[in-house]
Amino acid sequence: MARYDEIGVGYTLGRRTDSRWLAPVLAALGSAASVLDVGSGTGSYEPPSRRVVAVEPSAEMIRQRAPEAAPVVRAVAEALPFASGTFDAALAVLTVHHWGDWRGGLTELRRVSGRQVVLAYDTALHNDFWLVREYVPEVAVLESSRPSAPEIADFLGAASVVPLPVPWDFTDGVFPAYWRRPEAYLDPAVRRSCSALAQTAPAAVSRGMARLAADLESGRWHEEHRELLELPEWDAGFRLIVA
Repeated sequence: MARYDEIGVGYTLGRRTDSRWLAPVLAALGSAASVLDVGSGTGSYEPPSRRVVAVEPSAEMIRQRAPEAAPVVRAVAEALPFASGTFDAALAVLTVHHWGDWRGGLTELRRVSGRQVVLAYDTALHNDFWLVREYVPEVAVLESSRPSAPEIADFLGAASVVPLPVPWDFTDGVFPAYWRRPEAYLDPAVRRSCSALAQTAPAAVSRGMARLAADLESGRWHEEHRELLELPEWDAGFRLIVA
């Protein structure tokens, strides 16, 4: 959509596939030979060695897809241009919160596929992230308006919901990816790759980043969050939902 035509510029620089999330996604797809990847973006988590068709509404995201990526159809989740039961599985990775009608989109996933694999997040846990709680609380307003993983799981009648912790050295720059590397958020390119920050008022983000920079320089952040520095991974609320 127009939103990602604007904020998706340079998306592939910050958002790179991490094998530690790809592996459970592939396991969740099971034996599905044909997969519809809805809201596929640049194709980060498209499964190899399967017949994949991608759906993506943003021309900017489609432009950044690699030549070897799956064929892509420009469409929206709420109106998938495929017959019922076309695919063995439908995949939706960190996209449902961007849909205008998330229930309508999930209904479409169920219509065109026998299995649905959705990677989403618990918005309450995202809002408890230190960056939101202490530096950019305005993000909580946006997150609270988005569908949360428990709602999505309930709507789909999920067979399983698996937590996906965020490793400290995660390569996919999702919003909480740098929970143990706070200096990264001072980089405008990192912030542009996080829709929660890219869609929050620039003045609010700038104020938060100024406070964070000051706390990093004084050592206050490291003192108050020293328990995080010992953790190899952290639960930011990401959930792999299978129905």
